[in-house]
Amino acid sequence: MKRPGRPTGDLMRGYFGIGVEGINKPFNVGNLFRSAHSFGAAFVFTVAATYTRKAARNADTSHSIATQPFYAFPSIDEFVLPRGCALVGVELIDGAIDLPSFHHPRQAAYVLGPERNSLSPAMLKRCDYFIKIPARFALNVGIAGVIVMYDRLISQGRFAERPLLPGGPKAPKPPKFPALDPYRTDPPLAEIELTERDGAKT
Repeated sequence: MKRPGRPTGDLMRGYFGIGVEGINKPFNVGNLFRSAHSFGAAFVFTVAATYTRKAARNADTSHSIATQPFYAFPSIDEFVLPRGCALVGVELIDGAIDLPSFHHPRQAAYVLGPERNSLSPAMLKRCDYFIKIPARFALNVGIAGVIVMYDRLISQGRFAERPLLPGGPKAPKPPKFPALDPYRTDPPLAEIELTERDGAKT
């Protein structure tokens, strides 16, 4: 696969892009790109899309294309990615990895198929990995994209671990200094009141 260019700076530490192949419903495109903007995608793209750009902008209420790079590839033959960027196909096929068990590449582009259809054979050959969402049936393109991006977010270890019991994690306890305990006294409220009173007079 041709992968021109190389990301620099913060992008070298990890980024992702997301897009669709052969899509023809602008509302789904707008929803996906709006969600990608919310989750911090580095870029969005389409391959062989057949919708009109004007219709998609009406669905993209956050105007994500105005704030993040958008690439419209006319065909799979012209589809390129940055060097070192793994292409991950979201597809219900044999051998696809269940999303909750997938280790997301640090630099990745996720591609979804069109409504009521699958990724093309040519696109399947280009993918480095395949993932599937463990659902009873295929999901809307926009919803599937949100689930993939959310899974990537929570898998990066940026949040506290879930507790064993229902509810959220407990706030960390303040540090203790046993060696200082013999010298601990009540807060100097009187001194504080005097300071505030004297300060008010000056």
